[in-house]
Amino acid sequence: MPVTLHTPPPATPPLAAAEIARWAPIPVSIAVDLGRDAGQIDPAIRPLRPAGRQPRLFGQALTVRCEPPDFGAVLHALDVIAAGQVLVIDAAGHRDTAMIGDILSGHLRARGVAGLVCDGAVRDTGTLGGWDDFAVFARWITPRGPVGTDRGVINGPVVVGGCAVAPGDLVIGDDDGVVALSPAVVRGRIHDAEAKLAREAGWIAALAAGATAAEVFGVAPPTPDR
Repeated sequence: MPVTLHTPPPATPPLAAAEIARWAPIPVSIAVDLGRDAGQIDPAIRPLRPAGRQPRLFGQALTVRCEPPDFGAVLHALDVIAAGQVLVIDAAGHRDTAMIGDILSGHLRARGVAGLVCDGAVRDTGTLGGWDDFAVFARWITPRGPVGTDRGVINGPVVVGGCAVAPGDLVIGDDDGVVALSPAVVRGRIHDAEAKLAREAGWIAALAAGATAAEVFGVAPPTPDR
């Protein structure tokens, strides 16, 4: 069966740039703390670079579903993905065959793609890990390349790290992991995320000013041992 390219139905209404931009300062930790509907991706899918050096991943998803060792869907996605998007690869956790390496990732980077998330394996990590402007998150690393270019689906719903991801979902990744936000969450939970961010800033300021942890977090003080 050849690679299938879907034209996904747009969100109603489509996410506006301003709606997406409000999430730019929100860390993944705050997004996932909002609840199970936030779409946390399995923490086993990790950033390629060490903590403190990982470029932030931020953009709307273009999804592909592969049938490893075939990587046809990834190959054809290069021709339809747009600058600023995130390539989200559902390889069903396959560990033995890389779905992408430095050649295809380099082309994505040259086109202005934000980065990729692979529930499977990547390779050529010495090159991928040297880029400050292209974020890579993957479950596995392996040197073995793919075989076959005839199968897979582009722009269909996928499951990546136990999380359902649809084309156009907002993908955010940082040192802590990755989250995929549906348009409903993008619109409906931004106030909660901004409030949590402000609350955490208040905690930091209060602790720095000398308040006790019990005062800052509103918990009863410990009972002295008599």
